[in-house]
Amino acid sequence: MTRAVWDALLAEIRFAFASSGLGEGFAPFPGHVAPQDVQPYAVPSLRLLQSERDLSTDRYANLRDAFLAAARYAHWRETYKETRIGQDFMDRFGCFSVIGDGGAFRSDELWCWLVYMPAGLYYPWHHHPGEEAYLVVAGEAEFMRAGHPSALLKPGDTSLHGSNQPHAMQTHDKPVMCLVAWRNGFETPPVLTPSDQLI
Repeated sequence: MTRAVWDALLAEIRFAFASSGLGEGFAPFPGHVAPQDVQPYAVPSLRLLQSERDLSTDRYANLRDAFLAAARYAHWRETYKETRIGQDFMDRFGCFSVIGDGGAFRSDELWCWLVYMPAGLYYPWHHHPGEEAYLVVAGEAEFMRAGHPSALLKPGDTSLHGSNQPHAMQTHDKPVMCLVAWRNGFETPPVLTPSDQLI
């Protein structure tokens, strides 16, 4: 049963790559994706996601629902646990892998995650060697990238982040759910960007 949930989610991610332009504008969906075991691990934001009532979308309802179905089986990440980011962020920010370390599938070409943020949450400036693409699945958020003006993105919109390009996010009166993809730099996790590197 659990494997069927993950397979359904993978199919929706594959469709999103084709329909959103990520496959052409960022990276093609991997040619080989192999299943792997997941050790479920819950964090406080899982309960927030399960009670969320404002993840509206006019383009990716099936992907949103597939993410919600898989959420209770996922190994939720705590990337910033030992940092200065603060407990409020740790309690409300949510991320789990679908393809990659800790996810239900593995690939040497591309890794994919779900990112969820409730309304009124700030994801501070951070960076990583991996090139990254965000696709907004539901809700909306303000996206910030070094060298670019901030933009309010909604379902179907994308934000591309170059290697080590600082970026940040802010939800306002709505939550956001995103599909996130990396195409390299898998071995190095995100780190918070010092303020003196943003000048």
